[in-house]
Amino acid sequence: MLAVAILGGIGGGATPAAIAAPLAPASHCSAGWVSANLSWGHKCLRAGQFCKRGDREYAKFGFSCPSGRLVRR
Repeated sequence: MLAVAILGGIGGGATPAAIAAPLAPASHCSAGWVSANLSWGHKCLRAGQFCKRGDREYAKFGFSCPSGRLVRR
C-alpha cells in the first residue's frame, strides 16, 4: 500500500492543463526587418517606417524615433 502511494506521486507532477498549454505563435519578419515585441504588441520594424515620436522602446531594437520616422542607431 505504501509503495502504491509513493509510485502514485511520481507521475502526478504535471497537470493536463500544463501539458496542453499552447505556446505563443512565433512572429517572423521578412529579411531586412527587425521583429520587435513592443508594449502595444508585435511589430516588424525597418528604418523609415512611421513611429511614435520620442518613444524609447525602439532603442532596445536598434532604432530611435526623433521625428516620426524610424532611424537606425
